[in-house]
Amino acid sequence: MQKLWITRPLPDKVIAEARRHFDVEVRAETLPLTQAERLRALAEFDAVLPTLGDAFDASFFKDRPRCRVLANFGVGFNHIDAKAARAAGVAVSNTPGAVTDATADIAMTLMLMTCRRAGEGERMVRAGNWPGWHPTQLLGMHVTGKTLGVIGMGRIGQAIAQRAALGFGMKIVFYNRSTLAGLPFDATQLAGLEDVLQAADVVVLAVPATPETHHLIDAAALGMMKRESVLINIARGDVVDEAALIEALEQGRIAGAGLDVYEFEPKVPDALRRMENVTLLPHLGTSAQEVREDMGLMAVANLVAFFKEGKPLNPV
Repeated sequence: MQKLWITRPLPDKVIAEARRHFDVEVRAETLPLTQAERLRALAEFDAVLPTLGDAFDASFFKDRPRCRVLANFGVGFNHIDAKAARAAGVAVSNTPGAVTDATADIAMTLMLMTCRRAGEGERMVRAGNWPGWHPTQLLGMHVTGKTLGVIGMGRIGQAIAQRAALGFGMKIVFYNRSTLAGLPFDATQLAGLEDVLQAADVVVLAVPATPETHHLIDAAALGMMKRESVLINIARGDVVDEAALIEALEQGRIAGAGLDVYEFEPKVPDALRRMENVTLLPHLGTSAQEVREDMGLMAVANLVAFFKEGKPLNPV
């Protein structure tokens, strides 16, 4: 029976399924793997089920390791050099589909909280500073009928757009590398990123983390947005130049931001934490019991398929 290392505690249902197929060791620690642990993962196990933060760059694949497959727990795999892994004979897989709806829900949560100043209002109530209702208190953006700009119209981008269009009557414009047609809701694909940034009242980022999307939203991009607009990021933190975002918010060049991910996660700059017009969540995108179970079961299914058929169900 192949030896499998699961690098973080996972739901009991997932561990039980993994034990049906593999000789499983579960690491109790919740923080990312250390350098020594990453070396051990590839040297002592036939398969590893890693997740966000368990970084395997090209240096780990210089010598052909014992490990034959990394079944990533999550759809994003920018922490793994998949090309170098494959060259060393190590397959890499991820868990697309399982995360789509939960991540889209968090995008909508961030949009509503930021536009309607819900976080600011809750802090006021909790602090005992609410003086009572009055007509001009915490006036925010009414999202119904506004324009949502989606950057990256993959599974998650489409799920966000569908919720916004059908649930809130928002006009959808989007930027995507490839041309899309036949979407089940009204949406207009614009030619360039700048066109979406200029048109949208709310911009949501749903692109993968790649060298091409690193700092996709920089000072120049933020400067194209409307002063009253809001930026939502549920993609990866380094898609946004965090220093440029802080400057744009401090100078009032955009109205607010809703963030579930951060450039140097888990570090969140003091400047962002001080701002009342910024909603900050601790990477809750897929944080629902059944979703994390589905992700884990998909990762295990990838492993089973690899050892039975030579290829995971969701190779990357």
